[in-house]
Amino acid sequence: MASNRHLGRIISLQSLYEYEFRSKAGDATADIDSIVAKNIEPYAKALGDVDFVHDLTHGVFDEMEQLDKELQPMAPEWPISSISSIDRNVLRIGLFELTRRKDQVPPKVAINEAVELAKAFGSDNSSKFINGVLGTAYRNIGGEDNKKHAESEKSKGETAAAQTEPEEGGEKTED
Repeated sequence: MASNRHLGRIISLQSLYEYEFRSKAGDATADIDSIVAKNIEPYAKALGDVDFVHDLTHGVFDEMEQLDKELQPMAPEWPISSISSIDRNVLRIGLFELTRRKDQVPPKVAINEAVELAKAFGSDNSSKFINGVLGTAYRNIGGEDNKKHAESEKSKGETAAAQTEPEEGGEKTED
């Protein structure tokens, strides 16, 4: 049976959101393991790979503070604490998969899955915000767009240099 990783990401988001909500409300009984187990139970057969949910949720949970520090410069006008809890957790999941699971999850899949979570559970503009922040993260870690941009800039520089170089026997021109 093939695993349904999209469903797994939904359960992970639900669990992280619930833990954060209960913790902020002062619920001392909030425990990520019991929350994840409770949220997996109704979907265990459809899900297939429950380890994926546990690994993703615990990975994000264990690195939450570091992920928040990494996210902040990518959205400088939005302090991480002012971002809605759903969007914040979607960003954490997306960044975690983008940076810590790049050998298991292709970057475009990580970004697309986060955008889909934002469309399903966030506000009207969440998906655009998530896409922009994770796109910046992807470029910052040397993603494909960054390479294309660097190649484009290099090409422009070489073209400009060729236009100002004197031909044999000719004079250098200035534009």
